[in-house]
Amino acid sequence: MPDSRATPFFSIAGLLALWIIAALLTDDPQTLPSPWQLIPLFQRELGSGELLHHLGATLLRVIWAFAIAMLFGVALGLLMGRSERVNRWLDPWLVIFLNLPALVLIVLCYLWIGLTETAAILAVTFNKIPNVATVVREGARALNPDLDAMAKVYRMSWMARMRHVVLPQLAPFIAAAARGGVAVIWKIVLVVEFLGRSSGIGFQIHLYFQLFDVAMVLVYALSFICVMLAVEWALLQPWERRVRRWRTA
Repeated sequence: MPDSRATPFFSIAGLLALWIIAALLTDDPQTLPSPWQLIPLFQRELGSGELLHHLGATLLRVIWAFAIAMLFGVALGLLMGRSERVNRWLDPWLVIFLNLPALVLIVLCYLWIGLTETAAILAVTFNKIPNVATVVREGARALNPDLDAMAKVYRMSWMARMRHVVLPQLAPFIAAAARGGVAVIWKIVLVVEFLGRSSGIGFQIHLYFQLFDVAMVLVYALSFICVMLAVEWALLQPWERRVRRWRTA
């Protein structure tokens, strides 16, 4: 049996095999090029600096939107989970924003603010905050009341209570929201760039979509997918395993 740590690589190899088979069956590079046909195009874009430029622009937007959405989403979720009165007031808002299509928020931000970087980042942030808040709210509801009582007995300050009692219990929920957040945010960022930016992976996909160039669409899309997989495997999954360790200790 293969090492479980190698399983994702075998899984991706299986996906590549399916891609190669589909390309051979299609037998039309204009419709579905094979993986090796993308290599020269990737090298060309990398050598010209275009790929790194657009990757960097998209990654920067993802980082900004992710950081802001996590900050406000965690605060909102904690507040709603700890106060039933606040939850009754804000729950309808949360339901509305959870069901509001991302495209609508993106278009409205561009119409109200203009085709600016601020509008792009805010559109992504507003789409993600409700998801983060929903996950963290459930975590806040599951906090151990005995630990709260202990904190009150020892007259811990608000900061100490947050650091030593609340956040350690919320950490698995925050990690889950973060993993899901990255997966959603970068997809929305591509839509934002597709509709109203002059740089980024989404902008390039829009450009080559207009040229009906499937190969270049795949080059840019797969490049950013690889970056996001690296973030997932190198940062988010190890962090989530670490914060969940206490449950199995």
